[in-house]
Order: sequence, then C-alpha cells, then structure tokens
Amino acid sequence: MAELHDLTALEQGALVRRREVSPRELVEHYLRRADRLDSVGAFVTLTPELARARADALGAPGPERSPLFGVPTAIKDLNLTAGVRTMFGSTAFADFVPDVSDGVTLSLEGAGLVSVGKTNTPEFGSPCYTEPEVGPPAVTPWDRTRTAGGSSGGAAAAVAAGLVPLAQGSDGGGSIRIPASCCGLVGLKPTRGRISGHPMYGDPVGLATAGPIARTVRDAAAMLDVLAGRRAGDPSWAPPPSSSFLSSCDRDPGRLRVARFIEPVITDTPVDPDCVQAWEDASLLLESLGHEVVDVAVPLPREAVPLFETCWAVLTALSVVPPEKEHLLRPLTRWLADRGRAVSGPEFGLAIGAVRRHAAAALTALAPYD
Repeated sequence: MAELHDLTALEQGALVRRREVSPRELVEHYLRRADRLDSVGAFVTLTPELARARADALGAPGPERSPLFGVPTAIKDLNLTAGVRTMFGSTAFADFVPDVSDGVTLSLEGAGLVSVGKTNTPEFGSPCYTEPEVGPPAVTPWDRTRTAGGSSGGAAAAVAAGLVPLAQGSDGGGSIRIPASCCGLVGLKPTRGRISGHPMYGDPVGLATAGPIARTVRDAAAMLDVLAGRRAGDPSWAPPPSSSFLSSCDRDPGRLRVARFIEPVITDTPVDPDCVQAWEDASLLLESLGHEVVDVAVPLPREAVPLFETCWAVLTALSVVPPEKEHLLRPLTRWLADRGRAVSGPEFGLAIGAVRRHAAAALTALAPYD
C-alpha cells in the first residue's frame, strides 16, 4: 500500500471524505516528516499545536466542501497569519506576529486545509533564490547542492520533499514558476485579479499574485479553486470561470495550437543543450497527441526588462521597515530599496503604463494560440 505522502492531495482528501483517515492523522504524518526530513530549507516556522487544534476542529466534510478538505498545506512567510510569526524573510521582522490573516490564509482555512507552518522565502520575496538570514537556504531535494529557486523556494522544497502535498506560493516576476521548475513541480501564476490581495494591496503595479504549487495539475487546479475569488475592496478582479478549474482538467481540450519560443527574454545567453532537448521532447509529445506546435517570435521585447526592474525596485522600496532596523536588511534589499526611492512619481507611473502596454502587446500576439 502506498504511503500517505505518496498520494496526491486530492487522493488524501478523498480518504478524509470516506473517513478512512482523519485530518489529524494527516497532520501528524506530515509533522513527523517535516521534523525528520527538512534538510531542504522548506520551513522557517512549524506550528504543530495550532495545526493539531485546527485539524481536530474541522468535523466531518460536507458534500459542498472543497475536495481538499482536511488536507495539510503550508503558507508562505510573506503572507499574514494571525497569531503566527510572519517574518517576510527578514531579520527586521524576526519577532513580528500579525493580528490579522490575509485573504489567502483565510481562503485556505475556510476550505478546510490545515497549515502546518510557514515556508521559507527570501527577504521581502525580492530575489529568485531563497537564502534569507532567518533560515537556511532552500534547496531542491533532487540535488541538495542546487537551489530550490525563489521566492517561493521553501514552498516548492516542501512539496517536492513530501513534507506537504501542496502549498501556496506567490509570484511577481517568476516566484512560483522558478521554484516549480527547480523542483520538478506544477506551479501556476494565475491571471491578475483571480486571487484577492486583501487586506494589504501592497502591489500597485499588479505584478504579484498568490498561486498553487503541487505535484499534479489536478491538485494545482483544486487549490486554485480554493484561492480564487474577490473580496470587498479589491481594485480589480478576473471574470469568474464558468466551472471549477478542477473540472476543466477532465474536459477534452480538442486539438490545441501551442506557441513556442526558446530565445531567452531577459538576456543574451546560450540555452543549455539539455534544456533545448527537453523543449524539443515536449514539443514532439504535444504533436504526437494531435496538437499543432508553432514557432513564434519572442512576445516581449528586451526594452521591457528595465521597465520591469524599475517597478520591482519601487515595490521593494514600499516595504515599510522601521528606520532603526534598516541596518538589518540584506545588501541586495538595501540596494533595490535605494534604487526604488530614487524613482520619481511620474517615472514610476510611466513605467507602469509601459509595462502594461508590453503585456497587452504580448497577449495580443499570443491570442491566436491556446
């Protein structure tokens, strides 16, 4: 018989619904694994007593509940969790305990998922690797000499190592997609407005959003169903889907048109031959399934990169750190914040507009493809 951690999140949820396993048993299983096997820098805070209490309080799952009801998960250390330390990956907030939870945390708890702790993230989520002062580096369990990526590196390391079956991440410039790639997982950055930024709304650019990290597409879709939805005060929201994201996984897609390109967007660099081969293999697989694969030009121009960097620097500068604790920040954070503070209001507004125009042009160019 398979171990519990070998099952998908949805399979574990099905066991809970059939009362073949309890949420408490799942929580205990993953707490033991996290305590024994977290040599990958997955967690910065474990919450065993809180997880046990929430699991015990769940009761029986009703038919209207999420198929992930009773399944353990973890929350990124950038997300507010009432009564649980939230450090934002920074020693400047090493003792910060929020008195409110954000919309992502509330959605997960409301659907009956049970968080066993806070996952590792770099300071304020700025870089694409996870090496904060408040925790060990996050590494991929497939090769502990290599990074798990960032900024959701802890979340991806936790899922890949089987310390939780799925986890929430967040992504502004690749912070879900990069760790998912490094750890061999499914990571989805949803469209803007799909998931609420309540109550902080700290990203005026609209780059960042929460999203799922999982081992299977269906698990990721089920988590997206839990996270999706607007809250009062949201500045914008995506149109609600006509059906659940999970049900879409079981729909025949028909023959798809798939666009592909391999030229790097950010810089001039050769692509590793192994990556090229994987790209070709994936293309051949899609064609063998009856889909059309089309080579297209890179949909974003190089001039979009410095505009993104301007926006990213300003977002770092918006991280409010008490003046007496600024000396605790890492050099990269200080450099980005100083760069952001040097950007004028009109410059920032123009950069936001230009980024949105580049995004619109890319969406237009890719619109003919599925």
